[in-house]
Amino acid sequence: MAFYLRLGPEGWMVPRQSEWWLFVLAPLVAIPFFVRMGMYRAVMRYFGNDALRCIFRAITASFVALVLLMLAMRLSGIDVFRSRSILFMYWCLSLGLIGGLRLVAREYFAGERLVAGIPLYLQRAQTDGPTPVAIYGAGEAGTQLLASIRVGRIYKAVAFVDDNPALQGRLVAGLQVYSSEKMNRMIRTTGVKELFLAIPSASRADRQKVLARLQTYALHVRTMPGIMDIASGKVKVEDLQEVDIADLLGRDAVPPDRTLFERCISGQAVMVTGAGGSIGSELCRQIVSLNPTTLVLFEHSEFALYEIHSELENWINTNGLTINLVPILGSIRNSTRLVHVISAWNISTIYHAAAYKHVPIVEYNVAEGIMNNVFGTLNVAQAAIKCQVENFVLISTDKAVRPTNVMGSTKRMAELVLQALSNEQAPRLWNDPSAALHLNRTRFTMVRFGNVLGSSGSVIPLFRNQIRVGGPITVTHPEITRYFMTIPEAAQLVIQAGAMGQGGDVFVLDMGDPVNIVDLASKMVQLSGLTVRDEQTPNGDIAITFSGLRPGEKLYEELLIGDNPEPTVHSKICRANETFVRWETLSSVLDTIRQAIRNDDYDTIRQTLLDTVQGYHPSNGIVDLLYEHHQRLSNSR
Repeated sequence: MAFYLRLGPEGWMVPRQSEWWLFVLAPLVAIPFFVRMGMYRAVMRYFGNDALRCIFRAITASFVALVLLMLAMRLSGIDVFRSRSILFMYWCLSLGLIGGLRLVAREYFAGERLVAGIPLYLQRAQTDGPTPVAIYGAGEAGTQLLASIRVGRIYKAVAFVDDNPALQGRLVAGLQVYSSEKMNRMIRTTGVKELFLAIPSASRADRQKVLARLQTYALHVRTMPGIMDIASGKVKVEDLQEVDIADLLGRDAVPPDRTLFERCISGQAVMVTGAGGSIGSELCRQIVSLNPTTLVLFEHSEFALYEIHSELENWINTNGLTINLVPILGSIRNSTRLVHVISAWNISTIYHAAAYKHVPIVEYNVAEGIMNNVFGTLNVAQAAIKCQVENFVLISTDKAVRPTNVMGSTKRMAELVLQALSNEQAPRLWNDPSAALHLNRTRFTMVRFGNVLGSSGSVIPLFRNQIRVGGPITVTHPEITRYFMTIPEAAQLVIQAGAMGQGGDVFVLDMGDPVNIVDLASKMVQLSGLTVRDEQTPNGDIAITFSGLRPGEKLYEELLIGDNPEPTVHSKICRANETFVRWETLSSVLDTIRQAIRNDDYDTIRQTLLDTVQGYHPSNGIVDLLYEHHQRLSNSR
């Protein structure tokens, strides 16, 4: 084309013999430069300005090399060109065609990706232009995220922030790298509105320190998933998440001990009650990864059972496993159904997660809470003994320790049932004349822990929704605190604790330090790029209001009833030393409660719980009023 533009059709069609060398030399010189400088490694859909600069450098370098080679040939007596302007045209045309065609390809793929990958409401929301954002982390994850941002039209990356002194003040992919100490300057200079965390390999403790520094700036902070998801193309810019609350806690999970993790599961038949719940479903996910022969999903909610069964079935098929996955609809209040299911599938380990757990709901539904949490647990435990199940693990709660609500007292009663049965050599099964024939070969274990992040009814999704609609955030009390743990970590520790039990053990998980709920709410507001409206900042965005303690709610949760917990082989699990009630006494108590429920005698229920559950003290007289209400209802009948 350069010959044609300079010499016309004749020069193009009939080059001199010596000029034929150009048609050989040009690609022989250029292609090695292009390969070496990475032009053939670029992905068109993520083609950015840095790649254009690479093309310019590669074409210019190859052009200079070609000119030098031609000068060397001319000195040797070979004249390889009639006009020097042909070479300059060749350089310009190479830039236009080689770089321009790649830009056209990028726009094609970008447009296709926008239509296919971005929801319509996001596209419509960008009519005012892309949102300026900064990326925290100028490493591999940050540059990968930058490439995705440049392809899309939702955001415009304007700066990097990094704590590495070697990068600060320099340009990475054309963007200035600021230190975290110069965030105010960066915000003023660039007008940044949001900040994306691109430090997926950092520990939770390190992420907590970063987030603590970012709370003082009016930026909406979001985070990205792991680098492998981005590198594989699974993650798009719109997949960026709100900051994980676990990062605010700064708590790093301890890798599971494989021996403990597999002991009660691998190569065995396992059943999970409440398999569709927050903890139950995560237990199922962990269990299938340990390759049991059979996993029975026992759940009373059809929709919850459908969801977890579909998810696990897809995972098993994708990984080519041969696990027998059995979805069973049923209630733990049906003892006959439990015996049939356990015996039919020859279950060797049961994880009992089925329970009513929402404190205010159970507080208003005392009889249902007791029948499900206490007698439902008794049914599963007796069925396990009758079918000679080897391991039984109860998912308990910190609310069972000196409870102030019905839910906590029922969970402590469930613990007492298992402790009593564990110490009974020949337990007398409820309504089973042949009970004496069944020796107790089941190893009962209880695992007690606090709140899990992201569970149904958790304050985290509630606070996020309240922030999304502009507030206010409702907290029950300014001094209320709670223990928190992620669902996967809790499930892993439950499985390991269950493998350590010897019979009647109560294990307590290390939940770290309790978290003040008001502080948690404030951090969530600040990391959303908003400010808390209070007396110091009356013009803030989101107010925090206090609604008062709910029925049965405690200000502070505890994990131990007694003192001096014993350490175990796992650093995050300890064994509690607590008293229990023998089966002869407890069975009489259970009969009394059962009869009182049949008679709607809530006064007797209340007194029996007070006499049996150590430390049970209804808070602020709320439960007393509820019992009086139930009493009035029963009297009116």
